[in-house]
Amino acid sequence: MTLAILITGATDGIGLATARMLAADGHKVLLHGRSADKLAAAARAVGGRPETYRADLSRLDEVRALADAVRARHERLDVLINNAGVLKTAQTRTPEGLDVRFVVNTLAPVVLTERLLPIIPPEGRVLNLSSAAQAPVDVAAMLGKRRLSDMEAYAQSKLALTIWTQEMARKHPNGPVFVAINPGSLLATKMVREGFGVAGADLRIGAEILRRAALSDEFATASGMYFDNDAGRFAAPHPAAQDPRQVNETMRAIRALTGEGV
Repeated sequence: MTLAILITGATDGIGLATARMLAADGHKVLLHGRSADKLAAAARAVGGRPETYRADLSRLDEVRALADAVRARHERLDVLINNAGVLKTAQTRTPEGLDVRFVVNTLAPVVLTERLLPIIPPEGRVLNLSSAAQAPVDVAAMLGKRRLSDMEAYAQSKLALTIWTQEMARKHPNGPVFVAINPGSLLATKMVREGFGVAGADLRIGAEILRRAALSDEFATASGMYFDNDAGRFAAPHPAAQDPRQVNETMRAIRALTGEGV
């Protein structure tokens, strides 16, 4: 069966490597990127005539337009891979005064997923890229009232996304499947090169786990779970993800900032 699969941040790194794998499997791949030129290059690299969609995920109006564009062309989306993320950036604040890491890494996936849910079937899957770097969410910082370092903002945004993944699984017990995934630490991505100054490990490590999560039976009943690819198994996320106060405050902030959510 040919699946329709949307991958955000698909112009390089894990996103592009995953798109190439899935296209080689014969699936219909929808590529998202921020640059039209990079999208065109990615489409050539992927092959198989993938669709391309341009949007700046730090702008939630563009995220909504992205969802609308996908829905205009598709009545069904089988898999959504919220892969795009940011750690270091020259401009860390949006015009609205929010930290870009929270917007791109947490809020954009929320808005995009909620807008696409009507065309994702019960057997569909939403894969959210988390990280081994997770930290309790400073809700004041998420709301733009306090500044964080690059790594603090990144780690907190990833835990926020993991918390939201859990809550969406609870809200949708009959599907689709929602899974948070650490694709592997220090893989050879642009983010790792710029953030840590190392070349990084083989991107195929991350791409292969996303391929498995999109297609394999082992993830079909894993809704609400967190897969740690460093350990090669499902595992517990940061303990704060099980703290009712942390969960409630984080979800309240997500709803306030997006108008979406559980």
